[in-house]
Amino acid sequence: MAMLSLWLNMDGKSVVSALQEAAEKLDSAAGEIVLDFVSVARVDAAALRAIEGFANQASAKAVKIVLRGVNVDVYKVLKLTKLAPHFSFVCLDGGRERAEGENRHAKRATK
Repeated sequence: MAMLSLWLNMDGKSVVSALQEAAEKLDSAAGEIVLDFVSVARVDAAALRAIEGFANQASAKAVKIVLRGVNVDVYKVLKLTKLAPHFSFVCLDGGRERAEGENRHAKRATK
C-alpha cells in the first residue's frame, strides 16, 4: 500500500486551509497521511471543525492520519473534544506513539 505524506507548514491560522488541501489529496492516499503540527501552537473552533471533518473523510476512505509534533496544549484540546482517538501521533524524534493514553502527550496532559 502506498503512503502519502503531507508535510504541510501549518500554524494556528492556516490549519483550516491546510486541511482543505490535504482533503483534496485523500483520494490518492492509500494507507496513511502524515500532517506536521510542529508550528501549531493552538487550535480554535474553526480548526477543530476542520480537523473533525478531515478525520471523518479519512475514516470513510480508510486512510490513517498521523499527526507529527503535536504540542501538549493542542493534544489536550483533541483529547477533550474526543478527537484524539482518530489519530496516531509521532514525536519529533521520529518514534511512533499511540493516541490511546499511552504516549508522552497523554501522560503530560493528565498531570
